[in-house]
Amino acid sequence: MRILGIDPGIATTGFAVLETDGIKSRALIYGCIRTSAGQPMPDRLHTLYSRLQEILSSYQPDNVAIEKLFFAKNANSAMQVGEARGVAVLAACHAGLAVFEYTPLQVKQAVVGYGKAEKGQVQQMVKLLLALEEIPRPDDAADALAIAICHAHTVAALQAAGRREKRV
Repeated sequence: MRILGIDPGIATTGFAVLETDGIKSRALIYGCIRTSAGQPMPDRLHTLYSRLQEILSSYQPDNVAIEKLFFAKNANSAMQVGEARGVAVLAACHAGLAVFEYTPLQVKQAVVGYGKAEKGQVQQMVKLLLALEEIPRPDDAADALAIAICHAHTVAALQAAGRREKRV
């Protein structure tokens, strides 16, 4: 199975494509989509959508896993992240893919085994689980890898229990 993990943001959206057999996973690609603060919001959203379409077309994932927006100190930032998240979900739906969402707590629990793990612990586990030579950079790319790993682990656990995962 191929999974596209997405850590949404308007300035920087992390993405990662994992291939997994349910036991072992490997990263096919990971990185960030960046937009310029000087661009109008519609142009930034279009850039995000276009790049995600390219990734979806090139890597043909089976599922998309995305971080669930849970809170923000700044309402404007929350709105912008929500818009970026909506564009990512739209790109996945346009490609005919199932979208699954995970909270940061769920991601940390699946990757580290502890829902209150520090960012550095998550990044170290991503490196170990995917047998990478170094911790993925920038942080948004590492987060996207962690989200994809979370989905891979969730699917494997549910399949072992004879259940199916829930879509957004």
